[in-house]
Order: sequence, then C-alpha cells, then structure tokens
Amino acid sequence: MRRALTALALLVLTPGAPLQAQTPSIATDGAIEALKPGEFLWAPAIAPEGPVTIIISLTAQRAYVYRNGLPIGVSTVSTGAKGHETPTGIFVILQKAEKHRSNLYSNALMPMMQRLTWDGIAMHAGNLPGYPASHGCIRLPLPFAKLLFGVTDLGLTVVITDDPLAPEMTAAPGLLDNRPDDDRSREARFRWQPGNSPAGPVSIMVSGRDRRIVVLRNGIEIGSSAIAIDGPVTRTEAFTLDRVDTEGPHWLRLPLPGTARASAAEMTPQESARGHFPDAFRQHIRSVIGPGTTLLITRDSMRSSGTGKAMTILTGEDP
Repeated sequence: MRRALTALALLVLTPGAPLQAQTPSIATDGAIEALKPGEFLWAPAIAPEGPVTIIISLTAQRAYVYRNGLPIGVSTVSTGAKGHETPTGIFVILQKAEKHRSNLYSNALMPMMQRLTWDGIAMHAGNLPGYPASHGCIRLPLPFAKLLFGVTDLGLTVVITDDPLAPEMTAAPGLLDNRPDDDRSREARFRWQPGNSPAGPVSIMVSGRDRRIVVLRNGIEIGSSAIAIDGPVTRTEAFTLDRVDTEGPHWLRLPLPGTARASAAEMTPQESARGHFPDAFRQHIRSVIGPGTTLLITRDSMRSSGTGKAMTILTGEDP
C-alpha cells in the first residue's frame, strides 16, 4: 500500500514570478487555503510519471492535479458566476488549443484552452478576482495553465464537485471486488453497450442517492447498473486505478494535503465490501479498466448535484 503525503514540497508561485527563481517550500496544513488569487502550488517531481486526474472544487475555488494517485499541484481558480454556474460531474478533455477565442462571448481570449463541453465549458488562463466570475469556464493563472497544458492529454478525466474539499475523506462503497453476488444484486438489471464508445479513457461514477453505477468511456456512457450499498454515502470521494493483479483492482484514494485519513492511500478491503451489483456487470467493467481509470463516488444524485443543477455526464460527441 502506498503511503500518502501529508506535507508536500511544492513551489508557491504567483502569475508574474519567473519559474526558475522560485524556492521549494513545504505545503503544510493551511497552505492551500492560504493561497491568494492567482497563486498556485506545483511539484511534478513528486510523481514524474503516470496517469493524470484533475479535481475542481467549486466551493473551495481550487483545482487539484494528481499524477499516479499523488497530488502534484493545486491552483486557485475562478469558476462560473451566479446565473452561469459551472456544472458538476465527470468530464473529459475534448479539445486543446494554446491560442483560442470564445465563440460565445465577444471573441474573448482563452489561452491554454482545454475544452470540457462542446457548449462552452473549458479550463483556460484568465482573470482570477478571488471569487466565481466566469461564464461557466474554469479560469486558471496563466503560468499554471501552461504547466497543466503540458501534462494533460485528450480524454483525461476532470471531476468538478461542489463539495468544500475535493475529495472529502469518508468510507466509500467498494467496487469491482471478487465476491459473488448476493440476493440484493442478483436480480438487478444492467446495460452494457461498449460499442457506444469503442476506445478511450474509462471513468466510473457511483451515486449514493440514486444507488446507480455508470461507466463512461471517452466521456460516453457504455454501461450502467443498480448498486446496493451498505450504509449511507455521505460525501464525495475520488479514486484512480493503480493496477489490477491476482488480488483484484487496487484503487488509490486521491488525497489532499493535511486532510484527515490522508495516510489511507488505497481503498481498504472493508470499503471494498460495501458495494453489491451483478457479477456479470463487474466482469464487463474489469474488461475495460486499466491504470488511470477514475472512480468518483458521490453522495448526490446524477440528476441533481445538491445545488439544483444536474450532475452532468457528458458525451464526447460534437453537437
């Protein structure tokens, strides 16, 4: 089991500062919360290789970048203002462009654009006033946007949540374990249509409120099933798949520096005993997952994010 870091050697950077001139500092408890608008932390050497996942917290106005299950960067952001709220849910990067102009808002500049939807939501460099101020996009400091652009690929998973922290630490329903079905899941119906998206990164979403599990490939739904969960799902958590071996899948919790239970990096057997769904569906999932697969477990409905907005599951198709 990997040991998560509770204090990270990170670069504290401001938009106008040269990268080479910065001295590494330790991001201890409170350092992330103390970041001023436009500041960010970046330490790619913590995990030089591996799959990248991005989690954006609307409440905290922070973007968290993980590589191989370890945090390598945190940035202040500015998301959608009232009336233009940034949607929550699982997204994939559909398009990248170093130089881009908005087709919707007065030809506005969107440097280092990474598109999440075809109707106008993207991550890009922009003004950060210290509060939500965009038309729905996620604005990033320009130096951070450049660094992030350099470590991402098309199809990479981006999770947007309205939880205060992303993710909050809580016991999570287990998935893809090797136990046989029980009476609660044996009769559950499921859909499996891998032809909807033959290739691409795989993401899995579990809704505690809906008692539903959905599998996405390249942002397109390829399967869904009912899931029985022992006990309530009270908060949101995210995991990335480290490996699959004879013991089964090894899911790494995406930790935040200084949060409780940060040392419990891997989903425990006790957590893996909470979820129950058809074994046939489990085997289908096992056939498409691999290192870097993202698992999001949310307390919210896939129809409502808890704020009245839909918990969006987007497709990667052009409108």
